[in-house]
Parts: sequence; structure tokens; C-alpha cells
Amino acid sequence: MSDPKHLLPDADIAAAGLDDWRHADGALHARYASGDFAAGLELVNRIGESAEAADHHPDITLTYPAVEVTLSSHDAGGVTARDIRMARAISEHASALGIAAKS
Repeated sequence: MSDPKHLLPDADIAAAGLDDWRHADGALHARYASGDFAAGLELVNRIGESAEAADHHPDITLTYPAVEVTLSSHDAGGVTARDIRMARAISEHASALGIAAKS
């Protein structure tokens, strides 16, 4: 998983152990039940800091009860190691805030 533009096969994505995430339509998707807007906004802010540091930016939707995140390497046309790393960071942020993933 060293080439940042190398698309990962489904087996590698599944083996990554991303419990908060599902793989569909060439992207990783997660939904976090923040419960309130302020907690969701804090999660979005932390995701933003990590995204800026990694220069890899997810699509994020913030609503009153939830934060939805989609990760895909647009330049590669699917899921790469960058997405796996970012998904792990986002899961860690959510866990630190006590925000659970919902399917």
C-alpha cells in the first residue's frame, strides 16, 4: 500500500479492519451519530485538521444528528492507501469524542 495512487483491491480494503466504514461505489462511507450539532461540528473540525495535514480531503455532510463522510482518491478513481489512512484517523477522532458509527 505504498503507492498513493494505486487502487486497492476489495480484499485489501476488507482486510484493513475499518469497522466504522463500508466500501461501496468506489469509495469508503461512514456515518457518525453525533447526537447534537456541536459534537458533529467538533468532529468535522478534527477531520478537517487531519485532512489538511494529509492533503487528502473527504466529502463531509454535517446535519443536526450526524456526520456523513465519504473517502475516495478522485485522482486515482477509487480507494487507495490514502483513504485507508484517513479513515483510520477519522475513526480515531470519532472514538476520542465518544461518537459512534451508525450504519
